[in-house]
Amino acid sequence: MSFDRYSQSLLRYPDLGFSLDLSRMDLTDEFRASMSDKITAAFEHLKDLEAGGIANPDEKRMVGHYWLRNPDLAPNNQIKTEITEPIVALKAFAAKVHSGEVAPPKGGLFKNILIIGIGGSALGPQLINEALGAKATMKTWFFDNTDPDGMDRDLAAIGNDLKQTLAVVISKSGGTPETRNGMVEAKAAYEEAGLNFAQHAIAVTGEGSKLDDFAKDQGFITTFPMEDWVGGRTSVLSTVGLVPMALQGIDFDSILEGAKIMDEKTRSTEPATNAALQLALAWYHEGNGKGERDMVVLPYKDSLVLFSKYLQQLIMESLGKSEDLAGNVVNQGLAVYGNKGSTDQHAYVQQLRDGLHNFFATFIEVRKGRAGNSITVDGTNTSADYLQGFLRGTRSALYDNGRRSVTISIDQVTPTTLGYLISLFERAVTFYASLVNINAYHQPGVEAGKAAATTFLDLLSQVRGHLTAYEKTAGDIATEITGDAESVFHALVHLSNNGEANQVMGETPTQDSFSL
Repeated sequence: MSFDRYSQSLLRYPDLGFSLDLSRMDLTDEFRASMSDKITAAFEHLKDLEAGGIANPDEKRMVGHYWLRNPDLAPNNQIKTEITEPIVALKAFAAKVHSGEVAPPKGGLFKNILIIGIGGSALGPQLINEALGAKATMKTWFFDNTDPDGMDRDLAAIGNDLKQTLAVVISKSGGTPETRNGMVEAKAAYEEAGLNFAQHAIAVTGEGSKLDDFAKDQGFITTFPMEDWVGGRTSVLSTVGLVPMALQGIDFDSILEGAKIMDEKTRSTEPATNAALQLALAWYHEGNGKGERDMVVLPYKDSLVLFSKYLQQLIMESLGKSEDLAGNVVNQGLAVYGNKGSTDQHAYVQQLRDGLHNFFATFIEVRKGRAGNSITVDGTNTSADYLQGFLRGTRSALYDNGRRSVTISIDQVTPTTLGYLISLFERAVTFYASLVNINAYHQPGVEAGKAAATTFLDLLSQVRGHLTAYEKTAGDIATEITGDAESVFHALVHLSNNGEANQVMGETPTQDSFSL
């Protein structure tokens, strides 16, 4: 690899302290030329999206997360107001919480936040909390699953401070089962502690939703609106993320500004200077336009440990589609996984270098090691020197064995630079979806999974009703309810493991018997 080739493959925004290194992706001039028509179409697609074109045909709505950081782009004054007014309101509310004007009924200040949500309603706030929350005004906890053990663990850690914990329930519809369950569990925990849940709770939800109605009926402290035209995986810069950030005392204005700046940079229709487009082209090239290689995300900074998890939802939910825009079955997608460097050098880098070649890497470099002075740990080398050495060494070792990689560099992890990264990947997803001719902004597969879960829960209720003091097999009950025997068996095992049934094992599952 020559220095000239590296220099020619490096896209820099010097005013941002940002760079995108594609020198280890081996993109050729011939490839770029072959993508010319697709690139032109991608620019037009994004222009239409930002102008308010219908992007989600399932719900007949626009997708306007780009307006969140620049309300002047909103297609009408009503939407602009929907962005600006909640920001004023949530800042004022957070100030009242911090001053004690809004306080727990039993006195003192709210000092903890319990965020109840799932998917984008939790992942975005979790990313921000991990990256920027070290000096947050309020400590933050999450109910982001319907796992009772996980909720019990968090409640035990909060302990007696539950009376000073503000619950933030986040759900657009209010009907998401995991979030509803988390809220019901939290409400029960507050009541068991002799506390009124509503007097400790706020909601972020769609106007007129089930959660909005519940919050008003119960007398929640307040509610904040969730925009209909923002999807969960792109909601971190909406009220979903801004309400927690305001309460935590995180400078979200700078995050919004950072995203706005990267939006402007990647609105350029000159391909060579558009980092988001170049990133999308790299994905297309490495996966042959079909997602044939996974993306391993390796941020070399502890505070970005959740970035790969955040990107997993953003990218996989957006790009994992069975059909293209013409209705052809294409089964598109781009699998994403990762942890952090240099931790992964003691985990799965061995396979990345020498094993199955089914991936490319995305390194996230943070140039500044720490805010203060560093000691030396080995000769003249600091811990930050080692971190840089492991990044460069892993990158080289992979490329020397034919494994390609992208390297994205920022100076520090700050609200502004995190805004850069959020915008960069959101826009890369939009560009890539256009390049492969799919819709990034609907998710029929997610809805199918929810429907299947509902089917199982209905079956579970039927099985409960057919358990008796007399032993029955799964086949017996399946016959009684005209159900699938295997599904009935799984329902029975679940009930037996949670104290609602007794199980006597036979030689095979078909011979197992169950009773009350």
